[in-house]
Amino acid sequence: MSDGATVKKVRELAQPLCDELGLFLWDVKFEKEGANWYLRVFIDKDGGISIDDCEALHRPLDRLLDEADPIPQSYILEVGSPGLGRKLERPEHFEVCIGDEVRLRFIRPREGEKEIIRVLTGFEGGEITVSNGESEEKIPLSECAFVRLNDDADLFSDI
Repeated sequence: MSDGATVKKVRELAQPLCDELGLFLWDVKFEKEGANWYLRVFIDKDGGISIDDCEALHRPLDRLLDEADPIPQSYILEVGSPGLGRKLERPEHFEVCIGDEVRLRFIRPREGEKEIIRVLTGFEGGEITVSNGESEEKIPLSECAFVRLNDDADLFSDI
C-alpha cells in the first residue's frame, strides 16, 4: 500500500472515532524518520485538546489498526495536536479557520511582499479571501508557499 493509500485508510478508520469523541481530525501523516516509520494523527477541538483527548483516540484507534492491519511494516502511532502555527492544507482546514488570523507566504513576492498576516474571511475553489480590516482580497492558493494559523511566534524572534 502506498503512503497515500495508507493515510487515506487510516483517515477512514479514525474519522468515525473522532466524530464519536467530539474531535476534529486535522491530519494524518505516515512518515519515515531514520529507521522508524511514524503514523501521526493530528486532532483538534474547540478550546484545544488535552493529553486525555489524545489518549481517548489513541487506544481505540490502535485496536482498529491492529484489526484492519492496513500497514504492512512496523510503525509508531502518535496522536497529538497540529500545533498553534499549523498549516492549512485541506478545504476543511480553511473552512474551520474562517475568522482566524493567518500567515501567508508567497512563492514569489506579491505587491512587493513575500509574507503577509491577514484574517481569513473565505475559501472557495482554490482561492482564499483575506482581510486587513479595511479591505478584502482573493488570493489563489497556487501563489502561496504556505498558509498557516498565525501564532505570533515571529513577534519575539528579535528579543
